[in-house]
Amino acid sequence: MACDYAFPWHRLIADFKFNNNTELARPLACLMAEVVRRARADPVTCVLPVPLAPGRLAERGYDQAWELAHQVARELQLPARARWLERPVDGAHQADLSLPQRLRNLRGAFRVAPSAQAALQGRHVALVDDVMTSGATLREAASALRRAGAARVDAWVLARTPAPSN
Repeated sequence: MACDYAFPWHRLIADFKFNNNTELARPLACLMAEVVRRARADPVTCVLPVPLAPGRLAERGYDQAWELAHQVARELQLPARARWLERPVDGAHQADLSLPQRLRNLRGAFRVAPSAQAALQGRHVALVDDVMTSGATLREAASALRRAGAARVDAWVLARTPAPSN
């Protein structure tokens, strides 16, 4: 995680995510790449975005996770694959749902493209997303990748919604 989804980052990220400001992908990805470098984690072999469902992609016109993923991969000199992981069905917006509803909404939401199954075998991949709230989306996507043969899946997120304070 590069930053909290809070002031001032939340405005910048929302502008990137919802207002087609894809020129923000590169500086945001550079921030993510620096966090990955400092973490000194085991090296990954490939970078994948958490994909948007077809309806959401048509509505938005671009996939912000892909915009981040390919820029992070470029910065870290890694391959990125836009279509290895798919989200074939549109569901409700995760942001509008409670945690139990999020989990139900995501059940079976992701699959590995048949053309990517052999290439995924035994790989250590990084799954990139813009904002993590509950982690449900990343868990479900990572589960689909592991079921298809990925040896390890790391989650790289730009921002995390801060936990509520007591």
